[in-house]
Amino acid sequence: MHAGAGIGSSIGTRRFLARDAHRVVGAHAQPERRQSAGRGRLRLPLAREVDHSLRVNETATDVLVIGAGPSGLAVGGRLKQAGVAFELLERAPKVASRWRDHYERLHLHTFRDLSRLPDHPWPLGVAAYPSRDQVVAYFEEHARKNTLRPRFEREVTSLRREGARWVATTRGPHGDERWSAPRVVVATGYNRVPNRPRWPGDEGFAGRVMHAAEYRNGREWLGKRALVVGSGNSGAEIVLDLFEHGATTAMCVRHPTHVSPRDLFGVIPTQVLGLGLGWLPPKLFDRLALPMTKRLVGDLSAYGITRPERGPMELLQATGRVPLLDIGTVELIRQGRVTVYPGIERFDGAELVFVDGRRAAFDVVVLATGYHAALEGFLDGVERLVDGKGHPTAFGEEHPDAPGLYFVGYRNPPTGAIHDIAKEAVRVAKSIADAATTPATTTTATTSSGTTPNATTSGAKRSAADPADSGKKPAADPADSGKKPAADPADSGKKSAADPADSGKKSAADPADSGKKKGART
Repeated sequence: MHAGAGIGSSIGTRRFLARDAHRVVGAHAQPERRQSAGRGRLRLPLAREVDHSLRVNETATDVLVIGAGPSGLAVGGRLKQAGVAFELLERAPKVASRWRDHYERLHLHTFRDLSRLPDHPWPLGVAAYPSRDQVVAYFEEHARKNTLRPRFEREVTSLRREGARWVATTRGPHGDERWSAPRVVVATGYNRVPNRPRWPGDEGFAGRVMHAAEYRNGREWLGKRALVVGSGNSGAEIVLDLFEHGATTAMCVRHPTHVSPRDLFGVIPTQVLGLGLGWLPPKLFDRLALPMTKRLVGDLSAYGITRPERGPMELLQATGRVPLLDIGTVELIRQGRVTVYPGIERFDGAELVFVDGRRAAFDVVVLATGYHAALEGFLDGVERLVDGKGHPTAFGEEHPDAPGLYFVGYRNPPTGAIHDIAKEAVRVAKSIADAATTPATTTTATTSSGTTPNATTSGAKRSAADPADSGKKPAADPADSGKKPAADPADSGKKSAADPADSGKKSAADPADSGKKKGART
């Protein structure tokens, strides 16, 4: 528990254990003696005699944070620095489980120094585009630096509003538990559940069909025929991995796709373009940026990749589909070493039939077809809170239709998901800290581990906008500063053209700082 502002006159977190229930039922609920097999034995009061709130493990705190990925860790660090009591719930046994479970070749697709959590620079020696293991190590260090102790292996199965509090129910090796708080931050991410499309005949496919979430590396497919379905950044990187491991590799590009080099002229991260021009209206952004990417990439229609009619930013906002940031896949396609197919019509034994009539046999089909946020899996009344894609309609602030509810990490603009998460975390933690009315205190509440996790010893609540243990903050850091450079689309007064899955009405304000929903990217 992160000690901070108490609940009413209580301090920190209160926890009730089932084993203690009989002690608090009342003086009249004395154990009664029952005869059994010639011996007397004590019988504790029946379950119906015990108040339900005391029958299950229950923890009451100021804030619940659900998910210990980058979003939950960023929020947790800020709340900890502000001295706000909270519990961080995570269904996996370690932090950043999604990053750990992705394929081995995975790299951060955005530039390192523009993709960091609040108050936490990357260590020296890390690559410009960090590897999966470097990213995981960075998140682990963030948790250590902020002394975050998530409640691991607690999968939230239900989150609902009960009176003035939010109540989460979890399951796992620790049993069924309840957690309550007046405020909750949902940070489970937009890649919670894999999106698995189906085709006629796929159940009879002679080879193997797997989602990218299951793919680890291409070693077992040496000399085999592999098809990757999907033209996003993960799909293109898996194509490279399979090719480098000796598979005969093909790519299924189902939609017209914008392609951009990851680094402009081999030097400048494309992310910088999004930061510099993202405040422009989508059409104007596209008018300025598209000619450059056309010259750098060229016309790929002869190879099976056509350019959409709408520009990349317009398409991003309308559909959530981000441009493919190429790191070598396009060159393999130009050389004829990777074949491009259109959409799949059906499976037929060991073969796939494509919409253009071509047929080809494959040993493995990897579905790089994205993910769902799947908030409906646990959040009560979710239909009022999400758009048609299942993404929250408000982010980085209290949801206008759900008091005390916040969402962080459900956008993925070209400015970078982690870049955006850092800003949202600062904003949300400050909002929560400002709403707290009592000072932080050190608590001694007993938890299942016998200690108080993440307890702060601060005697008074600090503003979440302040970096921990530091004095004045440099205004130059958009993730940490109140004053932000207008060049950053996530900080500009004008709306970012970079954001994909926007829904509903959108503010003309900064996409990372707006309460309205925007899109997402891996």
